[in-house]
Amino acid sequence: MVYHSSFVDEDGVNRACGCPLLPLKSHIKGPAPVSDQDRTDIVDEAITFFRANVFFRNFDIKSPADKLLIYLTFYINVALKRLEGCRTLAEGTKAVINLGLEKVPVPGESGFPFSGLFPLPQSHPEADLGTLIY
Repeated sequence: MVYHSSFVDEDGVNRACGCPLLPLKSHIKGPAPVSDQDRTDIVDEAITFFRANVFFRNFDIKSPADKLLIYLTFYINVALKRLEGCRTLAEGTKAVINLGLEKVPVPGESGFPFSGLFPLPQSHPEADLGTLIY
């Protein structure tokens, strides 16, 4: 069974490139609102559902949060591949930090892995915001 995101309520949720800016448990200021530390956020869901969802070829999208869940599943997979050659915690930490610092293509740019899943940005500010998300 495919696991879907529990974040289906879209009232009051801003978006960039069709991606909802859902609350995150983070101390880093960014475009997404801050979530309570005791609540599950979309990253927690992606990690929890990763093992099950990674095996499915098809994923029926029921909400915009499901699109974000797909993207985060992909990102977790990329991070795990970067960690394969790491022999120490310090090497692994550095690899994941470097992955987070890389320029990531946004919808409409060459190299974006899900070209049909997310709409193109409608403005330059939206594209800039998309850069912070993707």
